[in-house]
Amino acid sequence: MKTMSCKQLGGACETQFRASTFEEMAELSKQHGMQMYKEQDAAHLKAMEEMRKIMDDPEEMNRWFESRRKEFDELPES
Repeated sequence: MKTMSCKQLGGACETQFRASTFEEMAELSKQHGMQMYKEQDAAHLKAMEEMRKIMDDPEEMNRWFESRRKEFDELPES
């Protein structure tokens, strides 16, 4: 299992997610983001707006995604 924070995954807080694969980590982050959107958390809404800008450019989105995957891969197992 590896641990990453919401902020490490493009979010706005220090909530920690634990997962065995990057795909699982991304899903946990997505679920958290949906909850924060539902709660209309201002900091997370701002982070989501920044992510939307990245997502508008497929090449930039791919670079962002791969950099997060690399960060996950380099984390120690805990």
